[in-house]
Amino acid sequence: MRGRRAPALRLLPADLLRLSGLGLGTRRLRSALSTLGIAIGVGAIVAVLGLSQSSSAGLRREISALGTNLLTVGPGQTPEGTQGQLPETAPAMIGRIAPVRTVEDTGQVPVDVYRNPFIPTVESNALAVEATSLGLLSTVGTGMAFGAWLNRATAQEPVVVLGAAAATRLGIDRVFPGERVWLGDHWFYVSGALRPAPLTPEIDSSVLIGYPAAERYLGFNGHPTEVYVRTAPSQVNAVDGVLAATANPHHPDEVAVSQPSAALVAEADASATLDSLLLGLGGVALLVGAIGVANVMAIAVLERRSEIGLRRALGATRADIAAQFLAESVLLSLVGGAAGIVLGAGATAVYASTRGWPVVVPATAWAGSIGLTLVVGVVAGILPAVRAARMSPTRALWSI
Repeated sequence: MRGRRAPALRLLPADLLRLSGLGLGTRRLRSALSTLGIAIGVGAIVAVLGLSQSSSAGLRREISALGTNLLTVGPGQTPEGTQGQLPETAPAMIGRIAPVRTVEDTGQVPVDVYRNPFIPTVESNALAVEATSLGLLSTVGTGMAFGAWLNRATAQEPVVVLGAAAATRLGIDRVFPGERVWLGDHWFYVSGALRPAPLTPEIDSSVLIGYPAAERYLGFNGHPTEVYVRTAPSQVNAVDGVLAATANPHHPDEVAVSQPSAALVAEADASATLDSLLLGLGGVALLVGAIGVANVMAIAVLERRSEIGLRRALGATRADIAAQFLAESVLLSLVGGAAGIVLGAGATAVYASTRGWPVVVPATAWAGSIGLTLVVGVVAGILPAVRAARMSPTRALWSI
Protein backbone atom coordinates (compact mmCIF):
# COMPACT_ATOMS: atom_id res chain seq x y z
CA MET A 1 0.00 0.00 0.00
CA ARG A 2 1.05 3.48 -0.72
CA GLY A 3 1.84 5.52 2.35
CA ARG A 4 -0.37 8.44 3.05
CA ARG A 5 1.07 11.97 3.19
CA ALA A 6 0.99 13.34 6.70
CA PRO A 7 -1.38 16.27 7.05
CA ALA A 8 0.28 19.66 7.20
CA LEU A 9 0.50 21.04 10.71
CA ARG A 10 -1.00 24.50 11.18
CA LEU A 11 -0.13 26.98 13.87
CA LEU A 12 -2.87 27.42 16.42
CA PRO A 13 -3.72 31.03 17.38
CA ALA A 14 -2.31 30.51 20.90
CA ASP A 15 0.92 29.11 19.46
CA LEU A 16 1.14 31.98 17.00
CA LEU A 17 0.69 34.53 19.79
CA ARG A 18 3.33 32.86 21.96
CA LEU A 19 5.75 32.62 19.04
CA SER A 20 5.22 36.29 18.19
CA GLY A 21 5.86 37.31 21.77
CA LEU A 22 9.12 35.35 21.80
CA GLY A 23 10.17 36.97 18.55
CA LEU A 24 9.62 40.47 19.91
CA GLY A 25 11.25 39.57 23.23
CA THR A 26 14.56 38.87 21.56
CA ARG A 27 14.76 42.53 20.42
CA ARG A 28 13.41 44.30 23.48
CA LEU A 29 15.00 47.72 23.07
CA ARG A 30 14.14 48.01 19.39
CA SER A 31 10.61 46.79 20.02
CA ALA A 32 10.19 49.19 22.95
CA LEU A 33 11.25 52.17 20.83
CA SER A 34 8.85 51.22 18.05
CA THR A 35 6.08 50.73 20.60
CA LEU A 36 6.84 54.19 22.00
CA GLY A 37 6.28 55.76 18.58
CA ILE A 38 2.86 54.14 18.30
CA ALA A 39 2.05 55.05 21.92
CA ILE A 40 2.85 58.73 21.36
CA GLY A 41 0.63 58.94 18.30
CA VAL A 42 -2.29 57.10 19.90
CA GLY A 43 -1.83 58.98 23.19
CA ALA A 44 -2.02 62.32 21.36
CA ILE A 45 -5.21 61.30 19.57
CA VAL A 46 -6.89 59.99 22.74
CA ALA A 47 -5.82 63.06 24.75
CA VAL A 48 -7.11 65.49 22.10
CA LEU A 49 -10.49 63.78 21.88
CA GLY A 50 -10.71 63.33 25.64
CA LEU A 51 -9.78 66.91 26.49
CA SER A 52 -12.13 68.23 23.83
CA GLN A 53 -15.05 66.25 25.22
CA SER A 54 -14.10 67.06 28.82
CA SER A 55 -13.80 70.77 28.04
CA SER A 56 -17.11 70.77 26.20
CA ALA A 57 -18.81 68.88 29.05
CA GLY A 58 -17.38 71.32 31.59
CA LEU A 59 -18.48 74.34 29.57
CA ARG A 60 -21.96 72.98 29.04
CA ARG A 61 -22.24 72.11 32.74
CA GLU A 62 -21.22 75.69 33.54
CA ILE A 63 -23.78 77.04 31.07
CA SER A 64 -26.44 74.83 32.60
CA ALA A 65 -25.56 76.06 36.09
CA LEU A 66 -25.59 79.71 35.00
CA GLY A 67 -28.75 79.26 32.97
CA THR A 68 -29.55 79.85 29.32
CA ASN A 69 -32.40 82.20 30.15
CA LEU A 70 -30.31 85.37 30.41
CA LEU A 71 -30.85 88.00 27.71
CA THR A 72 -29.05 91.32 27.36
CA VAL A 73 -30.41 94.51 25.85
CA GLY A 74 -28.10 97.29 24.70
CA PRO A 75 -28.04 100.25 22.32
CA GLY A 76 -27.66 99.40 18.63
CA GLN A 77 -26.75 101.54 15.64
CA THR A 78 -28.83 104.46 14.45
CA PRO A 79 -29.54 104.98 10.71
CA GLU A 80 -26.80 107.63 10.75
CA GLY A 81 -24.26 105.06 11.92
CA THR A 82 -23.89 106.37 15.47
CA GLN A 83 -24.62 104.44 18.66
CA GLY A 84 -28.18 104.65 19.89
CA GLN A 85 -29.33 105.28 23.44
CA LEU A 86 -31.70 103.31 25.61
CA PRO A 87 -34.47 105.32 27.31
CA GLU A 88 -34.24 105.67 31.08
CA THR A 89 -37.58 103.83 31.27
CA ALA A 90 -36.28 100.75 29.41
CA PRO A 91 -35.66 98.55 32.51
CA ALA A 92 -39.08 99.33 33.97
CA MET A 93 -40.82 98.67 30.66
CA ILE A 94 -39.02 95.35 30.21
CA GLY A 95 -39.98 94.34 33.74
CA ARG A 96 -43.66 94.45 32.70
CA ILE A 97 -43.24 91.55 30.25
CA ALA A 98 -45.04 88.62 31.89
CA PRO A 99 -42.38 85.86 31.56
CA VAL A 100 -39.58 88.18 32.75
CA ARG A 101 -38.38 87.27 36.24
CA THR A 102 -35.70 89.85 37.01
CA VAL A 103 -34.37 92.97 35.30
CA GLU A 104 -31.13 94.70 36.29
CA ASP A 105 -29.13 97.29 34.42
CA THR A 106 -25.84 99.14 34.22
CA GLY A 107 -24.99 102.51 32.71
CA GLN A 108 -21.55 103.50 31.46
CA VAL A 109 -20.03 106.55 33.12
CA PRO A 110 -17.51 108.34 30.84
CA VAL A 111 -14.64 108.58 33.35
CA ASP A 112 -11.45 106.58 33.95
CA VAL A 113 -10.24 104.86 37.09
CA TYR A 114 -6.68 104.73 38.47
CA ARG A 115 -4.90 103.33 41.48
CA ASN A 116 -3.97 106.87 42.50
CA PRO A 117 -4.03 110.38 40.94
CA PHE A 118 -0.31 110.26 40.05
CA ILE A 119 -0.67 107.60 37.33
CA PRO A 120 -0.53 108.99 33.76
CA THR A 121 -4.00 109.32 32.26
CA VAL A 122 -3.09 107.10 29.28
CA GLU A 123 -2.59 104.13 31.62
CA SER A 124 -6.27 103.50 32.33
CA ASN A 125 -6.00 99.67 32.03
CA ALA A 126 -9.00 99.69 29.66
CA LEU A 127 -11.39 99.65 32.61
CA ALA A 128 -14.97 100.88 32.37
CA VAL A 129 -16.90 102.65 35.11
CA GLU A 130 -20.50 101.45 35.34
CA ALA A 131 -23.40 102.63 37.44
CA THR A 132 -25.39 99.58 38.52
CA SER A 133 -28.66 98.55 40.05
CA LEU A 134 -28.40 96.60 43.30
CA GLY A 135 -29.73 93.21 42.16
CA LEU A 136 -27.14 92.73 39.42
CA LEU A 137 -25.17 89.82 40.91
CA SER A 138 -27.91 87.19 41.05
CA THR A 139 -29.19 88.14 37.63
CA VAL A 140 -25.86 87.78 35.80
CA GLY A 141 -24.82 84.72 37.82
CA THR A 142 -21.81 85.87 39.81
CA GLY A 143 -20.95 86.76 43.40
CA MET A 144 -18.35 88.32 45.65
CA ALA A 145 -14.76 87.06 45.65
CA PHE A 146 -14.05 89.16 48.72
CA GLY A 147 -15.56 92.15 50.48
CA ALA A 148 -19.19 93.24 50.29
CA TRP A 149 -21.60 94.20 47.54
CA LEU A 150 -23.31 97.58 47.35
CA ASN A 151 -26.41 98.23 49.44
CA ARG A 152 -28.91 101.06 49.63
CA ALA A 153 -26.55 103.09 51.81
CA THR A 154 -23.25 102.54 49.99
CA ALA A 155 -24.93 103.03 46.58
CA GLN A 156 -25.37 106.69 47.58
CA GLU A 157 -21.74 107.19 48.61
CA PRO A 158 -18.33 107.14 46.86
CA VAL A 159 -17.99 103.36 47.11
CA VAL A 160 -17.05 100.93 44.32
CA VAL A 161 -17.03 97.19 43.72
CA LEU A 162 -14.41 95.90 41.29
CA GLY A 163 -14.96 93.31 38.58
CA ALA A 164 -12.63 90.29 38.66
CA ALA A 165 -10.31 91.57 35.91
CA ALA A 166 -10.48 95.15 37.21
CA ALA A 167 -9.26 94.04 40.65
CA THR A 168 -6.33 92.20 39.07
CA ARG A 169 -5.32 95.13 36.88
CA LEU A 170 -5.50 97.55 39.79
CA GLY A 171 -3.47 95.20 41.98
CA ILE A 172 -6.16 94.77 44.64
CA ASP A 173 -6.59 91.25 46.03
CA ARG A 174 -8.23 92.09 49.35
CA VAL A 175 -9.97 94.99 51.08
CA PHE A 176 -7.91 96.93 53.58
CA PRO A 177 -9.42 99.65 55.78
CA GLY A 178 -9.35 102.85 53.74
CA GLU A 179 -8.64 101.07 50.41
CA ARG A 180 -9.39 103.62 47.67
CA VAL A 181 -9.17 104.19 43.91
CA TRP A 182 -9.05 107.50 42.02
CA LEU A 183 -12.14 107.85 39.87
CA GLY A 184 -13.26 110.95 38.00
CA ASP A 185 -11.20 113.32 40.21
CA HIS A 186 -12.65 111.76 43.34
CA TRP A 187 -11.47 109.14 45.81
CA PHE A 188 -13.84 106.15 45.95
CA TYR A 189 -13.57 103.52 48.66
CA VAL A 190 -13.30 99.88 47.56
CA SER A 191 -15.98 97.68 49.07
CA GLY A 192 -14.99 94.38 47.42
CA ALA A 193 -14.42 92.49 44.18
CA LEU A 194 -16.48 90.04 42.16
CA ARG A 195 -15.85 86.52 40.98
CA PRO A 196 -15.53 86.11 37.19
CA ALA A 197 -18.84 86.41 35.34
CA PRO A 198 -18.67 83.91 32.43
CA LEU A 199 -21.93 85.01 30.82
CA THR A 200 -21.17 88.72 31.05
CA PRO A 201 -17.40 89.23 30.67
CA GLU A 202 -17.84 92.97 30.27
CA ILE A 203 -18.56 93.15 33.99
CA ASP A 204 -15.17 91.60 34.79
CA SER A 205 -13.36 94.68 33.47
CA SER A 206 -15.74 97.17 35.10
CA VAL A 207 -15.71 99.27 38.24
CA LEU A 208 -19.26 99.33 39.61
CA ILE A 209 -20.88 102.12 41.60
CA GLY A 210 -24.46 102.83 42.64
CA TYR A 211 -26.71 104.93 40.41
CA PRO A 212 -27.23 107.66 43.04
CA ALA A 213 -23.47 108.01 43.62
CA ALA A 214 -22.80 108.12 39.88
CA GLU A 215 -25.30 110.93 39.44
CA ARG A 216 -24.13 112.81 42.52
CA TYR A 217 -20.35 112.64 42.12
CA LEU A 218 -19.78 111.96 38.42
CA GLY A 219 -22.65 113.72 36.66
CA PHE A 220 -24.12 110.51 35.21
CA ASN A 221 -27.14 111.11 32.95
CA GLY A 222 -29.11 108.06 34.13
CA HIS A 223 -29.43 106.26 30.78
CA PRO A 224 -28.75 102.50 31.00
CA THR A 225 -26.32 101.05 28.47
CA GLU A 226 -26.94 97.37 29.27
CA VAL A 227 -30.05 95.70 30.62
CA TYR A 228 -29.81 92.12 31.93
CA VAL A 229 -33.03 90.12 31.76
CA ARG A 230 -33.81 86.73 33.31
CA THR A 231 -36.84 85.05 31.81
CA ALA A 232 -38.79 81.85 32.27
CA PRO A 233 -36.60 79.19 30.55
CA SER A 234 -39.44 78.07 28.29
CA GLN A 235 -40.15 81.63 27.13
CA VAL A 236 -36.68 82.81 26.11
CA ASN A 237 -37.45 83.02 22.38
CA ALA A 238 -40.80 84.69 22.96
CA VAL A 239 -39.27 87.35 25.21
CA ASP A 240 -36.36 87.82 22.81
CA GLY A 241 -38.82 88.71 20.08
CA VAL A 242 -40.43 91.59 21.98
CA LEU A 243 -37.50 93.03 23.95
CA ALA A 244 -36.39 95.56 21.34
CA ALA A 245 -39.86 97.04 20.86
CA THR A 246 -40.45 97.10 24.62
CA ALA A 247 -37.14 98.75 25.50
CA ASN A 248 -37.46 101.48 22.86
CA PRO A 249 -40.96 101.57 21.32
CA HIS A 250 -40.13 104.54 19.07
CA HIS A 251 -36.92 103.11 17.62
CA PRO A 252 -36.81 99.31 18.15
CA ASP A 253 -34.30 99.00 15.30
CA GLU A 254 -31.79 100.91 17.46
CA VAL A 255 -31.79 98.20 20.14
CA ALA A 256 -29.43 95.20 20.20
CA VAL A 257 -30.63 92.02 21.93
CA SER A 258 -28.37 89.01 22.57
CA GLN A 259 -28.25 85.76 24.51
CA PRO A 260 -24.85 85.46 26.29
CA SER A 261 -25.03 81.68 26.69
CA ALA A 262 -25.19 81.32 22.90
CA ALA A 263 -21.67 82.71 22.68
CA LEU A 264 -20.38 80.08 25.10
CA VAL A 265 -22.10 77.31 23.15
CA ALA A 266 -20.52 78.64 19.96
CA GLU A 267 -17.15 78.63 21.74
CA ALA A 268 -17.58 74.96 22.58
CA ASP A 269 -18.48 74.17 18.98
CA ALA A 270 -15.60 76.24 17.58
CA SER A 271 -13.05 74.16 19.47
CA ALA A 272 -13.64 71.38 16.91
CA THR A 273 -11.53 73.31 14.39
CA LEU A 274 -8.50 73.28 16.67
CA ASP A 275 -9.18 69.64 17.54
CA SER A 276 -8.88 68.72 13.86
CA LEU A 277 -5.44 70.31 13.70
CA LEU A 278 -4.25 68.52 16.83
CA LEU A 279 -5.67 65.22 15.56
CA GLY A 280 -3.66 65.75 12.38
CA LEU A 281 -0.50 66.13 14.44
CA GLY A 282 -1.37 62.95 16.34
CA GLY A 283 -1.87 61.19 13.00
CA VAL A 284 1.58 62.30 11.87
CA ALA A 285 3.09 60.88 15.07
CA LEU A 286 1.21 57.63 14.48
CA LEU A 287 2.51 57.49 10.91
CA VAL A 288 6.06 57.90 12.19
CA GLY A 289 5.42 55.07 14.63
CA ALA A 290 4.09 52.88 11.81
CA ILE A 291 7.27 53.51 9.81
CA GLY A 292 9.25 52.50 12.89
CA VAL A 293 7.32 49.23 13.15
CA ALA A 294 7.85 48.49 9.46
CA ASN A 295 11.55 49.19 9.86
CA VAL A 296 11.84 46.86 12.86
CA MET A 297 10.05 44.07 11.02
CA ALA A 298 12.13 44.49 7.86
CA ILE A 299 15.36 44.28 9.86
CA ALA A 300 13.97 41.29 11.77
CA VAL A 301 13.51 39.39 8.51
CA LEU A 302 17.18 39.94 7.61
CA GLU A 303 18.45 39.07 11.08
CA ARG A 304 16.34 35.91 11.38
CA ARG A 305 17.08 34.29 8.05
CA SER A 306 18.54 31.26 9.79
CA GLU A 307 15.39 30.87 11.88
CA ILE A 308 13.21 31.15 8.79
CA GLY A 309 15.29 28.58 6.92
CA LEU A 310 15.27 26.16 9.85
CA ARG A 311 11.52 26.42 10.33
CA ARG A 312 10.91 25.89 6.62
CA ALA A 313 13.19 22.83 6.68
CA LEU A 314 11.19 21.43 9.60
CA GLY A 315 7.93 21.74 7.69
CA ALA A 316 6.64 25.27 8.25
CA THR A 317 4.79 26.59 5.23
CA ARG A 318 5.15 30.01 3.68
CA ALA A 319 1.79 30.93 5.19
CA ASP A 320 3.11 30.02 8.65
CA ILE A 321 6.16 32.25 8.21
CA ALA A 322 4.06 35.13 6.89
CA ALA A 323 1.52 34.72 9.72
CA GLN A 324 4.29 34.80 12.33
CA PHE A 325 5.85 38.03 11.13
CA LEU A 326 2.48 39.67 10.50
CA ALA A 327 1.37 38.67 14.01
CA GLU A 328 4.54 40.20 15.48
CA SER A 329 3.84 43.47 13.69
CA VAL A 330 0.21 43.57 14.85
CA LEU A 331 1.19 42.64 18.42
CA LEU A 332 3.83 45.38 18.46
CA SER A 333 1.28 47.95 17.27
CA LEU A 334 -1.42 46.80 19.69
CA VAL A 335 0.93 47.00 22.67
CA GLY A 336 1.88 50.52 21.61
CA GLY A 337 -1.79 51.40 21.10
CA ALA A 338 -2.75 50.11 24.53
CA ALA A 339 0.06 52.11 26.12
CA GLY A 340 -1.05 55.19 24.16
CA ILE A 341 -4.65 54.82 25.33
CA VAL A 342 -3.48 54.66 28.95
CA LEU A 343 -1.23 57.71 28.46
CA GLY A 344 -3.93 59.71 26.69
CA ALA A 345 -6.62 58.83 29.21
CA GLY A 346 -4.26 59.65 32.08
CA ALA A 347 -3.36 63.02 30.58
CA THR A 348 -7.04 63.76 30.09
CA ALA A 349 -7.89 62.83 33.68
CA VAL A 350 -5.08 64.90 35.18
CA TYR A 351 -5.72 68.05 33.13
CA ALA A 352 -9.51 67.86 33.37
CA SER A 353 -9.28 67.44 37.15
CA THR A 354 -7.08 70.53 37.50
CA ARG A 355 -9.64 72.57 35.53
CA GLY A 356 -12.65 71.16 37.37
CA TRP A 357 -14.07 69.51 34.25
CA PRO A 358 -15.76 66.11 34.15
CA VAL A 359 -13.32 63.45 32.90
CA VAL A 360 -14.67 62.20 29.57
CA VAL A 361 -12.80 59.73 27.34
CA PRO A 362 -15.23 58.95 24.50
CA ALA A 363 -15.56 55.40 23.23
CA THR A 364 -14.60 56.62 19.76
CA ALA A 365 -11.20 57.59 21.17
CA TRP A 366 -10.13 54.27 22.66
CA ALA A 367 -12.10 51.94 20.39
CA GLY A 368 -11.02 53.86 17.31
CA SER A 369 -7.41 53.82 18.51
CA ILE A 370 -7.47 50.03 18.88
CA GLY A 371 -8.84 49.65 15.35
CA LEU A 372 -6.33 52.16 14.01
CA THR A 373 -3.35 50.42 15.59
CA LEU A 374 -4.59 47.09 14.24
CA VAL A 375 -4.62 48.56 10.74
CA VAL A 376 -1.18 50.11 11.30
CA GLY A 377 0.19 46.75 12.41
CA VAL A 378 -1.17 44.97 9.35
CA VAL A 379 0.01 47.64 6.89
CA ALA A 380 3.45 47.95 8.50
CA GLY A 381 3.99 44.18 8.70
CA ILE A 382 2.55 42.90 5.45
CA LEU A 383 5.58 43.60 3.24
CA PRO A 384 8.17 42.16 5.69
CA ALA A 385 5.88 39.14 6.18
CA VAL A 386 5.62 38.52 2.44
CA ARG A 387 9.37 38.93 2.08
CA ALA A 388 10.02 36.40 4.85
CA ALA A 389 7.54 33.93 3.32
CA ARG A 390 9.20 34.12 -0.11
CA MET A 391 12.68 33.49 1.27
CA SER A 392 14.19 30.25 -0.07
CA PRO A 393 14.87 27.72 2.72
CA THR A 394 18.19 26.73 1.14
CA ARG A 395 19.47 30.33 0.87
CA ALA A 396 18.19 31.09 4.37
CA LEU A 397 20.08 28.13 5.83
CA TRP A 398 23.34 29.39 4.32
CA SER A 399 23.41 32.06 7.07
CA ILE A 400 23.68 29.41 9.81
